[in-house]
Amino acid sequence: MARHIGRMMMAVFAMVSGMVFLASPVWAAESTPVVTSHTTATLVSAVDAVGQEESQADGGTLRVGLRLQLKPGWHTYWQNPGDAGEAPHVHVMVSGSRSGGTDTVAWPVPERIPEGGLMAYAYQGDVLLPVRVPLQGRGAGAVQVTARADWLVCADVCVPEKGVFSLALSAVASDVVPDAAEAALFRRADAAMPQPSPFEARLGPDGLLTLHGAGLSPDTVRQAWFLPQEGGVIAQNAPQPLSVQTGQLALTLKPDSYAHPPFWQKPLAGVVVLVDAAGSRSALQVTAVPVSGASPAVPVVAATGNRERPVWSSLLSAFLGGVILNLMPCVFPVLAMKILSFAHMGGAGWRTRWRSAAFYTLGIMGCFALLGALMMALRYGGSSVGWGFQFQSSAFVVGVGWLLFVMALNLLGVFQITGGRLAGRAGQMAAGHGPASDLLAGLLAVIVATPCTAPFMGVAIAVALGGPIWSGLLIFLSMGLGLAAPYGVLALVPGLAQRLPRPGGWMERLKQLLAFPLLASCVWLLWVAVLQRGGDAVLLMAGGAVLLGLGSWLYGLAQQRAMLGQAPRFVLGCRLLALLCLLVCLAGLGRSVVMDDESGSPVAATGKTGAAIQGQDGPTIEPFSAERLAALRAAGQPVFVDMTASWCVTCMVNEHVALDVPSVRQAFRQHGVTILRGDWTRRDERITAFLRAHDRDGVPLYLYYPSGGAEQVLPQILTPGLVLDVLSPAGKRGKEE
Repeated sequence: MARHIGRMMMAVFAMVSGMVFLASPVWAAESTPVVTSHTTATLVSAVDAVGQEESQADGGTLRVGLRLQLKPGWHTYWQNPGDAGEAPHVHVMVSGSRSGGTDTVAWPVPERIPEGGLMAYAYQGDVLLPVRVPLQGRGAGAVQVTARADWLVCADVCVPEKGVFSLALSAVASDVVPDAAEAALFRRADAAMPQPSPFEARLGPDGLLTLHGAGLSPDTVRQAWFLPQEGGVIAQNAPQPLSVQTGQLALTLKPDSYAHPPFWQKPLAGVVVLVDAAGSRSALQVTAVPVSGASPAVPVVAATGNRERPVWSSLLSAFLGGVILNLMPCVFPVLAMKILSFAHMGGAGWRTRWRSAAFYTLGIMGCFALLGALMMALRYGGSSVGWGFQFQSSAFVVGVGWLLFVMALNLLGVFQITGGRLAGRAGQMAAGHGPASDLLAGLLAVIVATPCTAPFMGVAIAVALGGPIWSGLLIFLSMGLGLAAPYGVLALVPGLAQRLPRPGGWMERLKQLLAFPLLASCVWLLWVAVLQRGGDAVLLMAGGAVLLGLGSWLYGLAQQRAMLGQAPRFVLGCRLLALLCLLVCLAGLGRSVVMDDESGSPVAATGKTGAAIQGQDGPTIEPFSAERLAALRAAGQPVFVDMTASWCVTCMVNEHVALDVPSVRQAFRQHGVTILRGDWTRRDERITAFLRAHDRDGVPLYLYYPSGGAEQVLPQILTPGLVLDVLSPAGKRGKEE
């Protein structure tokens, strides 16, 4: 009897112990969740325990995964997020009786989600990102699984999220490991994985992706699309016309204009999604092998989109844009040097005028060629840059501000710019003419002109950066020729030159007066630098200006003593001190470049970014995002997109003259228009991608999306009447008709 009672007590004890053991966290197949307002994230395991794996030389593998349960309307991204976004990152470590680690995710096939002219590859709802961890060791003890993950979720806005997860798994005494309840999640993820393709894949230089093999026919394939494994290879938002024949399928892909090398020169990996007549989907992992020569003749529907522009048309647009650029406020500071040059040509011979125009044109076209070559090199290297990209660097803004400040000191007579020995040339260079002065005027004209985009320039620059190198350089040179053309005409036409006033004492006073537009430009550039870097920019730029002013004064003092042939040691000392001032400024500028590289997100510029702003007599202004644009359009609300930058003088003029005026503000509010303002003051890849999607490589860009209508692209130079006409129902009807 006692023995029977003892056995019963032992059984009860074992059952209770087992229940406690099963309830303990070492058997947990799902970690404690990380909960946000958009996501519930956990680390899950396909099994409740790990086996001893006695039959394997290593410790086997363990399948775990990051589970993201997303709120309705939110999504996260695939390994190639598309035109915008960021893929999740997961790093898993196993410790205990066995060890291992990996950060390789097995990616289920995503959905394609259009986002305001861009294309995203993303997941919605309940998604599992599986990870297979190789294990080392064959111990019988428990293992601890830890993971660190970060991911981006987007809806109207994008929110970066992260979490640290942990779960413990016990070891069982056999190789047979029971599945966890979460194993169904892994089976569902496996069903969504792309399968190895049984078809031969080829890629032609004309962008034709073909699959060859038995089973392909118009009856088995009704729809298809290609998802590239890497971004920046094809134009991901472009249509992919499909053609199917018995044994062959063809998709026409549009290459990304800035892919380097071109995507047809290397294997193209990705996923082809096929949809049959019943609507069932299958996904195939393919690696298309490049083939030379023309693609096989397959009747493919012509791709929609803009036709290629002839080179001569782009050259004409570039030339006209360069001519109009002379009227842009960006070039106003250089008018000081131009006007002085014009005045000096009064009464000069044809040879002198021709040489002046030639060197001025050479400076402009040479600078345009260098700038264009740099932009194309950066594009082919994978960087996203556009017209005026250098002004996104606060170091460049400070450097240009210092240059204009020194030029103003020169015009005020603090020192003289010389190209050789002072004797015999100082008077000529001080007067503001001569080859070196004309060349410098051309270089400076291009530098200060880049914050502006004149009409005709936007499309020309986009064609230059997207086409062959030779045509791109020709387009930039044509733009430079247009900028130099008015000066050349004035210099070479005798009748115009004779109408200029004769040189005289008035020129010195005019020269000093025209220094003040340069000083005003320095104030503007200081404002831009402060918007980019905050208060530190004041110390850098203003402090550097004081040092440069001291150095210029010392250099001018040395010039005066040298011209009189006095105190050579004093002259040498002044020049050395001036050089020291310059070196200190250059060191500060170098440090500024490093800080630019280490800086984070842009500083909000005068309300252009940040939270939504709604005035009592004006429209709602929100920071631009492709997700917010898509949401507003889906809700049927009219939207005005304003792509701007604090260094873009054209943008500032349009804002104060045409957008921020009472009549236009009232019209925006009356029609319920939401303004989405994209600030490109600092580099923003999303804005760059949006500009590229609209064949633009610079700001400003203005788009109007009427309620339920197609987008309307506005000119780069705005007037209140033009904006009111676009907003009014009568204006919209006129455009539709």
